[in-house]
Amino acid sequence: MPSSDTIAHLHLVEDEPDMAREIVTSLEARGYSVSHSVTAAAALDVLRADRGVAVIIVDRMLPGGMDGLDLVQDLRDEGIATPILVLSALGSVDDRVRGLNAGGDDYLTKPFAVAELVARVEALRRRPPDTRATTLRVGSLEMDLLNRTVRRGDREVPLLPREFKLLEYLMRRPDQVVTPAMLLTDVWHYRFVPQTNVVDVHMGKLRHKIDDVGELPMIHRVRGAGFMLRAAD
Repeated sequence: MPSSDTIAHLHLVEDEPDMAREIVTSLEARGYSVSHSVTAAAALDVLRADRGVAVIIVDRMLPGGMDGLDLVQDLRDEGIATPILVLSALGSVDDRVRGLNAGGDDYLTKPFAVAELVARVEALRRRPPDTRATTLRVGSLEMDLLNRTVRRGDREVPLLPREFKLLEYLMRRPDQVVTPAMLLTDVWHYRFVPQTNVVDVHMGKLRHKIDDVGELPMIHRVRGAGFMLRAAD
């Protein structure tokens, strides 16, 4: 239980009124301060403005076109490292892995006992300070996730937000083939894979910025498969 002179603040993102009420009541009874959002978009606004939240609790299935994993990914993309507990009725191994890969720290499957949720929140609060890397490096290419900057050697590479996300995805998977379907699902957040050349268009622009004239290429097209980022030195 939090000490009385340092009340920990939590943020809950849950659209089911009865579930939200039960969780908030249980956490407040244990001495926590709890704020609540119904949609991921509303939560993103709150969490951007308030970096003092100790733990974020996010339901995976949310209304409004942006689900809980979209929220988690956006928070991590913006350098917000607050521990996140993902709640979901989807309990398969693949679903849990997807929740953790998006940036969640723990995953609790519905239905659950609120006492277990409280125990998991308290376990997340006891973890040591976040040690996620804030800088990605592949060869001479360096990405600062906090300042949202990219450099290749001594050259700064200006990127648009979508290009930054696309490059981050590649830099987290160096020397691996990344397919257009993977990018459409994980970067564009499509629920299905449409017939579109959007990946080719954005990748062409990104390659032009990363691989300048006279430099060895780092982004490679793998014919019939997708793309690969590989150190050039």
